[in-house]
Amino acid sequence: MNTQEIVQKLWNLCNVLRDDGITFHQYVTELTYILFLKMLKEKGNEVSIPEEFRWDSLASKHGMELFNHYRRLLLELGGKGSGLVKQIYVNANTNITEPKNLEKIIKSIDDLDWYSAQVEGFGDLYEGLLEKNASEKKSGAGQYFTPRPLIDVMVKLVDPKPGERCNDPAAGTFGFMIAADDYLKKKTDNYFDLSEQEAIFQRAQAFSGCELVKDTHRLALMNAMLHGMENEILHGDTLSSLGKQMMNMDVILTNPPFGTKKGGERPTRDDLTFVTSNKQLNFLQHIYRALKANGKARAAVVLPDNVLFAEGDGQKIREDLMDKCNLHTILRLPTGIFYAQGVTTNVLFFTRGETDKGNTDEVWFYDMRTNMPKFGKRTPFTEAHFNQFIAAYTTEDRTKVEDERWSRFTRGEIRDKGDTLDLGLIADESLSSYEDLPDPIESAEEAIEKLERAIALLNEVVGELKVVEEGRE
Repeated sequence: MNTQEIVQKLWNLCNVLRDDGITFHQYVTELTYILFLKMLKEKGNEVSIPEEFRWDSLASKHGMELFNHYRRLLLELGGKGSGLVKQIYVNANTNITEPKNLEKIIKSIDDLDWYSAQVEGFGDLYEGLLEKNASEKKSGAGQYFTPRPLIDVMVKLVDPKPGERCNDPAAGTFGFMIAADDYLKKKTDNYFDLSEQEAIFQRAQAFSGCELVKDTHRLALMNAMLHGMENEILHGDTLSSLGKQMMNMDVILTNPPFGTKKGGERPTRDDLTFVTSNKQLNFLQHIYRALKANGKARAAVVLPDNVLFAEGDGQKIREDLMDKCNLHTILRLPTGIFYAQGVTTNVLFFTRGETDKGNTDEVWFYDMRTNMPKFGKRTPFTEAHFNQFIAAYTTEDRTKVEDERWSRFTRGEIRDKGDTLDLGLIADESLSSYEDLPDPIESAEEAIEKLERAIALLNEVVGELKVVEEGRE
């Protein structure tokens, strides 16, 4: 049995919980509590769990006795556990109300082919579950999951090195840092090419992150643990004073949450020059300020289109970014690659300068959005779709690349356009011919996406107006 088959079997158990009214996301969280104990047993590493709460204590009980024991287990491990165990189980509670359902899940997990799972890697299995959850539109988890092909390309192009401190200030399930760790392990023979001290740094200090949502933070901890990572993942808001702990980074890879703070609320950080209710603009400021000012520290960040053209503070933040960093590349991503619908996105690649002025001379754009196939279940998005972009990005002389999707704007040209970065899109072929009319369903979906984008922008305006009104009172 391969990982994909085990993931499907685990996912099918969700049907057992439908009568309990459990959502997909609650199911993955519930599964995490149970899988954590099972995987520790399979790895022969149960020392961090009191004997009375180890896997066998669950597998040997039935009915109400099992149900009551499970609830006590969650309470005890969250209250009296230590280290990673306490972080995973803190404030844990079960959404399962039927003892027979809990027993069925535990028995089904116990009966799986765990030898095959261990050979293929528990980490891959767990990531498979997270991806399954994200792909279910009803789960609402798409906002926490960036497609793996995109993550892998971003990691490859940013090219983290051993000894560098890498961070994701909007960690989600820690996918970027896990991919960066995997990238470096492949380059260093699983860190065996490094000295003992260097290997310890990689496993315990090289990667870090912060996640606001408690249940997602649990998933991130579990994901890191199953990939053999012992790194710090903070629980809290990067846009609060907590974010100040994540400074002087060599590499930042992230996909910040989209949208505005609730009710137009401003972040509580006091070290950001321009503070708005737009979370992505505030995250962008945190990111370029958190990089070491050494001319080498670099970032790749997924951001929605509104960051490229927002006026007011948006324009000032883009100016500040291009002053403090060399914003050398913007990748216009295709639509339909994220499970969270209604947004058009980009990847900004930049390097922090040694000074705070005049670091961007030109910005190169690559259009992967226009005249591209509609990605989805029928047309999967793969790393191969990035081949031409990677070739253009990595070429020694970018001016010699012959690709209509590849274009350059000087800093002066961008300044003349009001510092907008909403540039670099090629002509849409579907608009030039009546013979190849778009599919009506796809057209409707695109219209919905544009309406949702407009609503998001209106919400930002409302939030800003509320702040202004509060200031007058």
